[in-house]
Amino acid sequence: MLDKDFTIQFIEKAKSLGFQDIGISKARELTEEAKNLEKWLLNGFHGDMEYMHRNFDLRIDPKKLFPGAKTIISLTHNYYNDIQFEDTSRPKIAKYAYGKDYHKVLKKKCNLLIDWIIEQKGSIQARAFVDSAPILERKWAEISGIGWIGKNSLLLTKGKGSFFFLSEIIIDIPMEYTETKATDYCGTCTKCIDTCPTKAIVAPYQIDSNKCISYLTIEYKKELPDTYNDKMNSWIFGCDICQDVCPINARSKNHQEPKFSPNEQFISLNKEEMYNINEIQFNTIFEGSAIKRTKFEGLKRNLDFIKKNED
Repeated sequence: MLDKDFTIQFIEKAKSLGFQDIGISKARELTEEAKNLEKWLLNGFHGDMEYMHRNFDLRIDPKKLFPGAKTIISLTHNYYNDIQFEDTSRPKIAKYAYGKDYHKVLKKKCNLLIDWIIEQKGSIQARAFVDSAPILERKWAEISGIGWIGKNSLLLTKGKGSFFFLSEIIIDIPMEYTETKATDYCGTCTKCIDTCPTKAIVAPYQIDSNKCISYLTIEYKKELPDTYNDKMNSWIFGCDICQDVCPINARSKNHQEPKFSPNEQFISLNKEEMYNINEIQFNTIFEGSAIKRTKFEGLKRNLDFIKKNED
């Protein structure tokens, strides 16, 4: 039996922890999405991300990932930050990496929600996921009614845009499901497609990761291809171009989570200091940051590539 009162209380609790939108879906196999994912993989659009091939069955069916799953809870958390750095010519880092590593910050919040569920319901099974398991998070959020998947393949929400993290909690009890189809407000707009300097959005809703600046600066471990010499637009970790030009993001507001704000050392870094950063400085300035994912060698590779193409 679906518990409407419990669902309302849960949503209130989630919002008190800083989550914005909460969508709740019935766990089931995503048969249509399986076909789309298989086609994307066959096209080689996943690049060197071989983990996308692994656990295909788990990725499309949460009941195989989490036996007994009845409910998928999708949660968004704003990370937008319009801070202006002292040196505006410095190499660029995606907004989501300005502060502390979102994996750790949001996993802690999700675990607090699980603790709350256990307090209310007693013995239940639950798992939290923050970009850390084979789960189609954007699709589940779309199914739940939070928003729609835009032409840049990111989840968009009316009035808030796309500058938010996604988290999921899977539980073995039913809840009041919020499933509904959100209106796609992208319309005829193609700004994200037209503005991408590497033409990574090969068709609406279709991304070739091999061309994506975010993939190239983080996931890609080899030397950056010379074909992108004049196309990286000074990005050294991630990329926000397709989000920055999106009209839906015009209403984005600054987040309220202190841990997602940059430290003073990060804010004051100028162009030359970034180009000449050493490993000790890297570890100090980016302590606890998602930027550590690329390691010092990876960030230095990206910096050297950008600098080479400025000379």
